[in-house]
Amino acid sequence: MTVSEKSNVESGTLFVVATPIGNLEDITLRAVRILGEVDFVASEDTRHTRKLLSHLSLSKPLISYYKDKEVSRADDILKKLLAGENGALVSDAGTPAVSDPGAILVSKCFDHDISVIPIPGPSSLTAALSVSGFAQNSFVFLGFLPAQQGKRCKMLTAHAQDKEFIVFFETAKRIRKTLADCHDIFGDRQMVLAREITKIYEELLRGPISEVLEKLNSRTEVKGECVVLVSAASGSQNVEIDNLDELLRWYRDKEGSSLKDAVQKVSSDLNISRSKTYKSALRIWHEDGKSE
Repeated sequence: MTVSEKSNVESGTLFVVATPIGNLEDITLRAVRILGEVDFVASEDTRHTRKLLSHLSLSKPLISYYKDKEVSRADDILKKLLAGENGALVSDAGTPAVSDPGAILVSKCFDHDISVIPIPGPSSLTAALSVSGFAQNSFVFLGFLPAQQGKRCKMLTAHAQDKEFIVFFETAKRIRKTLADCHDIFGDRQMVLAREITKIYEELLRGPISEVLEKLNSRTEVKGECVVLVSAASGSQNVEIDNLDELLRWYRDKEGSSLKDAVQKVSSDLNISRSKTYKSALRIWHEDGKSE
């Protein structure tokens, strides 16, 4: 479908265009054509997109569209689309609106009956899944985990007993701390770390969490965005008492939870005995002379 073939003749069309996550050869022929035909490009980072367009020998008006300005910029873009212009939405890399800005604009387009057309292509998520070797047909995608450890551990804890494998994004700066949290909460499960996908220093690490973490800790620096896949909880898996103690301490110290609330949250999230959880919590709350 070309721009001139759009179904809504009164308003323009928004094309959600996936762009390379590293190797520029990964851009699709359709994406190149659409970027050449639209009236403007809404971009998460105009400097990055300008380089891509230059590589493709294209020149288009660029509109900055990043997270902190999503709402106001979405309204500006909407006006152009309602006036009959056609636009492309791109992120820095990969598919827009997947842990990147885009969902607000797309939602507003639907509210105003503006045609939205996906132009599929590169995605670090699907790329990592394809080489993970995990055979399950379903998974839980968490996007980027919270930067704050307390909130991050709370999210991981909530998914500790999922029967699907878990996928999330993480920055190079936090990856070692996050994997340490994963080891404390999940135990030493199998995992895959896909780093710098399609780029010069592309790396795929597979093994127990402790083994992957040991490799990363042996380095002076870790670079690049990471996609992490962690195997599912087994049906017979029980949380080790040491891990349970750590989780309860996180709720006590990081979240400021009462003993009663911590027991309720942990036993519910991990699907384990309340009595076992209560005994551990009682001991931990008395460590500092606290009682409830």
